[in-house]
Order: sequence, then structure tokens, then C-alpha cells
Amino acid sequence: MAAPYGRNAMGPTKRITVTKAVWADLSGMREPGMTFSELIETMIEREKKRRLVGDIRRLQEGEELVEIPF
Repeated sequence: MAAPYGRNAMGPTKRITVTKAVWADLSGMREPGMTFSELIETMIEREKKRRLVGDIRRLQEGEELVEIPF
């Protein structure tokens, strides 16, 4: 559950227009007690990790890597 103060305490609320289908899908993805903001934060973090893994794979496949001695 979101704390009233701290990391999840935000200034003005912004509204995002979504279709009924998207709203239903998002609602179905929430865990009990989870806010939509928390759900979206989780989705953003997953996407960042997915992109990082993709970038690393592309680098490994497409470029010759050189070991750097420490």
C-alpha cells in the first residue's frame, strides 16, 4: 500500500487518457492494494531492464569485445 509521505508522495496529479480496454487490462494487472502509479512504476522498471538486456545482447552479438585487464 502506498505511504502518504516519502517516495510515493507526489505533487499535482496528472491524468492519462486511456481506452476502456486498456483500463481493464491495467486494472487486471494490479495487485491488491497497489495504486495505478505503483503499477506503472513497476512496468517502467521492467521495460528498462528489458531494454538493457536487449542492448547488451546486441553488443555481444555485433561487436568484438576486448578484455580490459584491471
